[in-house]
Amino acid sequence: MDRPLDAADLRTRVQACIDAELAAQARVLAEIGPDVHDLLDRVRTLLSGGKRLRAAFLYWGYRAAGQPDSDAAIRLATSMEFFQAAALIHDDVMDDSEIRRGMPAAHRALATSHEARGWGGSADRFGMAGAILAGNLCLGWTEELYSTSGLPVDHLARGRRLFDTMRTQLMAGQFLDVVESARPWTTVPGPERVARAERVIRYKSAKYTIEHPLLLGAAAGGVGSSTLAALSAYGLDLGHAFQLRDDLLGVFGDPEATGKPAGDDLREGKRTVLVAHTLEASDAATAGRVESLLGRPDLGAEEIAELRATMAASGAVDAVEKEIAVLAARAVEALGRADGLTDEAVEVLGALVDVTTDRAT
Repeated sequence: MDRPLDAADLRTRVQACIDAELAAQARVLAEIGPDVHDLLDRVRTLLSGGKRLRAAFLYWGYRAAGQPDSDAAIRLATSMEFFQAAALIHDDVMDDSEIRRGMPAAHRALATSHEARGWGGSADRFGMAGAILAGNLCLGWTEELYSTSGLPVDHLARGRRLFDTMRTQLMAGQFLDVVESARPWTTVPGPERVARAERVIRYKSAKYTIEHPLLLGAAAGGVGSSTLAALSAYGLDLGHAFQLRDDLLGVFGDPEATGKPAGDDLREGKRTVLVAHTLEASDAATAGRVESLLGRPDLGAEEIAELRATMAASGAVDAVEKEIAVLAARAVEALGRADGLTDEAVEVLGALVDVTTDRAT
């Protein structure tokens, strides 16, 4: 299937729902005055782009159960985009990232506005405070979109537990990432490093990117427990593969395609599976050099090139590529075990395996 993310005209309809929701929230905020426009502008800018993966997995999970297409299903799917926006805004603050989707991250854009206006106090603190609040607004709007989606009450009730679990586990998963970035890996055995990095993947990315949106939609649609179990296996394996691909792109990707500076994950000191494999396959001197460079915000082009070369020479890149291929194959196999789903949804979900593990973006 070509362009599965555009099946049912999903991305266009989700964007229209995003725009309508932001217009409605602007009316709610109007009585406060123009000072809050900055928050809305940051959210609007961020939500003007993106693949809409999470919306797609929720929507097609719902349709897989045999439920009809509707504006209500699109509204429920759109709630995932606001949830992701909250996660991205907060993640950029925690990582002190400069760029998101090829544009200044929310906290940097707000800081720049502060400076341009000649306001008092720290521009950086202003930017971080504003971004935290913008992310919190997105979390609140996620709940509003869910509860006012227009789907039958019993459908929403079936998805509620997963919706709540997703929100709780993502916040804890974000903290796991913070913990691993701070906790030294020098004395940790290689297999444990990989296990720690994979735990972060599971709870910070794989679940909220694919498994939870898919299961939420499927549960709301009325899919049975055995089929939900198969979809869970599909979602976890594919979500894991998606994050491994993202980790590779964070080091080797083209900034024009990824929307982030080359080597940004290295400057942030991300403790990824790629890094874990590199350290495990390197001698003590090389591993020490890698550890000394990771997390340095002033890493230059030569040092980034050195780290890339070390990762490639260690076999870590090949190991991660092989793992992506294995996980993608397992996801396809798990999807084949999911009984009673509509043919159209299965076709789209099968095509999304390639989309989420693509080497380019």
